[in-house]
Amino acid sequence: MTRHAPQEITQLLLAWRNGDRAAMDRLVPLVYDRLRKQAHHYIARQNPDNVLQTDALVHEVYLQLLHAGQVNWQNRIHFFAISAKLMRQVLIHLARSRGSQKRGGRSLHVSLSEANDFASEPPADILRLDDALEALAKIDPRKARVVELRFFGGLTLVETAEVLELSADTIWRDWDLAKTWLWREMQNESRQPAGAKS
Repeated sequence: MTRHAPQEITQLLLAWRNGDRAAMDRLVPLVYDRLRKQAHHYIARQNPDNVLQTDALVHEVYLQLLHAGQVNWQNRIHFFAISAKLMRQVLIHLARSRGSQKRGGRSLHVSLSEANDFASEPPADILRLDDALEALAKIDPRKARVVELRFFGGLTLVETAEVLELSADTIWRDWDLAKTWLWREMQNESRQPAGAKS
C-alpha cells in the first residue's frame, strides 16, 4: 500500500457507497495484498489436503462484498472490519460443511495467535474458536468484536480502537481479557465428551 493509499481507499469506498460501481474495480488493487495477508494468516495452519487456498478465500470475500448491496462504508478500517467478518463466515461455513460431509473428518485449523499472542498455544479448531467467540458475544459483545477485528481482521489496537470509537488502552484490556477467556473456554470444550454442551 502506498502512503497515499489509506486516503484513496476511503475515497473509493465513499464513491462506491454513493453508487460508483467502477470505484470497486479501482479499490481492489489497493486492498488485495492486505486481504491476502489476512487470509494467509488463517489458512497457513490448515490440513494440507484442504481445498481452500489464500486467493480463493480473498476472492470469496470479494464476491460477497460485490453481492452485499449498498454498504454504508465509513472508511478503510470499516472496510477491513467487514472483510474480517466475511472471512470468518467463509472459514466457519467451510469447516461446518466439511464436518457434515464426513463425521469425524479433518477440520480446518487455525492458530489462536497473532504475532506473539498465544505463541505457546497449540493450533485450535476454528469451530471451537467460533463457538467460544459466540459464547463470549453473549456475555460481552464488545470483547467479542475486538477479537473478531484483531484476529480475523488483522487490525492493530489503534485501528480497532478507531472502529469501535474507544481508546487504545480500553481495546488492549478487552483484547487481553478476551484472549484469556477464549483460551479457557476452548480448553473446557476440548475436555467435554462428544456431543456434550455446557
